[in-house]
Amino acid sequence: MRGMRPALPVILTGLCITQITAWGILYYAFPVLSARIAEDTGWSVASTTVGYSAGLVVSALLGIPAGKLLDRRGPRLVMTVGSGVGALAVGLIAWAPTYGVFLAGWLLAGVGMTGTLYPPAFAAVTRWYGPRRVFALTVITLIGGLASTIFAPVTEALAEAFTWRQVYLILGVTFGLITVPIHAVVLRRPWPRHDQRAAAESAENDAATAEDQYARRVMRSSPYMLMTAGLTLGSFAMFAAMINLVPMLTARGVDSALAAWVLGLGGLGQVLGRLFYWAMERGMSVRARTMVIYSLVAVTTAALALDWTNAVWLIAISMGAGIGRGISTLLKATAVTDRWGTRAYGRLSGMFNAPVMFAIAIAPAVGAWLAELMGSWEAMYLVLAATGAVGVVALFFSVPHAGTDRS
Repeated sequence: MRGMRPALPVILTGLCITQITAWGILYYAFPVLSARIAEDTGWSVASTTVGYSAGLVVSALLGIPAGKLLDRRGPRLVMTVGSGVGALAVGLIAWAPTYGVFLAGWLLAGVGMTGTLYPPAFAAVTRWYGPRRVFALTVITLIGGLASTIFAPVTEALAEAFTWRQVYLILGVTFGLITVPIHAVVLRRPWPRHDQRAAAESAENDAATAEDQYARRVMRSSPYMLMTAGLTLGSFAMFAAMINLVPMLTARGVDSALAAWVLGLGGLGQVLGRLFYWAMERGMSVRARTMVIYSLVAVTTAALALDWTNAVWLIAISMGAGIGRGISTLLKATAVTDRWGTRAYGRLSGMFNAPVMFAIAIAPAVGAWLAELMGSWEAMYLVLAATGAVGVVALFFSVPHAGTDRS
């Protein structure tokens, strides 16, 4: 029955492939194509970005029910359906004859994001890999971190040869052909449960009720609420800082090519940072590594408030910020298990991921609005740094006392 029970390395390899594809097409293709979309359609860049952000908001809101379904059914249904919906959504975006249809396409893409980006993949390897989950999470995020490196230049090359609509159609077909079969075939491994798998059918409802009660108890606790607040504030600060980096630098007079390299090398820092997480996880406490990384986010954001144009300094700051972003992804992936174990992981991670994803979704627009309101990019970055610092304080108090139930 080996064919009915895919080996863990096969599952991990499949998820790495689909994460690169999902992030590359649903997340990183849009920044490359946004100016062309605006030029061709007459819609403003801000309007097209609203659609993109709306998809991220939908993904955030659906993370909670998706987490419950993951706990009960495993990742195969969620990720296969998400793949199919995502492919259809990209096709709808490509066809969109009006802005309303374009917006609807991105709302549908948000449903696809819910089932194909990191959260369901993290839930899968967290449950299946058990004590070795940090290894699996590190591999997925290292490989997933290459999505922009691969798909940004690929999307740009396609855009040189085709219209933006044709590019999105090509990407949508590619997305469906890669992710749907992998998720349908590779994720067939039986889903472990925390109740006794040999328990009688009549006991399953009681086990589900106990799981719900446990999840609600954890979610009402102060450490969980502080963890959610800290991760949300930190995520808002880091993504508002990253997405607004290029316009901020060009406004200072930095060459646009250099600004793009600064942003791109920040992505390299993101991948490099994840290489060190394994050592941090073994050598530092949950509180220590969380404080170090989110403090790095706050400090590098504050450094961007300084009116510097020196290439070496800008690259160093961007790579430092990238290291913080890269490791923060793993800190979020292990936040629940580090504090409460694997029980009800899908629900507990889905609940805190909702405000985190919402913050990430609105961060680009809010950051730009703050800069306009305050009349200064530097002032905006100081506000972001202060926001990140408040998040650090919340995270300091987010670790439960010893003896907390980690069933």
